[in-house]
Amino acid sequence: MFSIGDLAEQTRVKIPTIRYYESVGLLANAGRSRGNQRRYGTAERERLAFIRHARDLGLTIEAIRELIELSQYPDKPCIGADQIAANHLLVVREKIVRLENLARELERMVAQCAGHSVGECRVLQALGDHSSCESAH
Repeated sequence: MFSIGDLAEQTRVKIPTIRYYESVGLLANAGRSRGNQRRYGTAERERLAFIRHARDLGLTIEAIRELIELSQYPDKPCIGADQIAANHLLVVREKIVRLENLARELERMVAQCAGHSVGECRVLQALGDHSSCESAH
């Protein structure tokens, strides 16, 4: 059995985050010791590692909840999990496009700045006048 501190250390998830995952039902409420300390087993550690990895990949709490639910039925087809991953991939690709547009706009702003004085600073001028941007970002 692990204390919440041990679990946090082993999974690299902060204690308040573990408590949050319990409060939203991603992680079962821990059993308690006689001293009223939370106690976790290997299954909870594995579940928390799963959640952490999914969050690192940017999946939403709701998507993780759905994946956890799907994982309870190992004999069912995995089309639901595939669809969740495919939908998230689309979101990630859209973010990449927006970030690439943002990078181009920032490069353009920096390249146009002569760097003489704040009053002539192209970066500050562009930030003050969104219409001078070449694209929506």
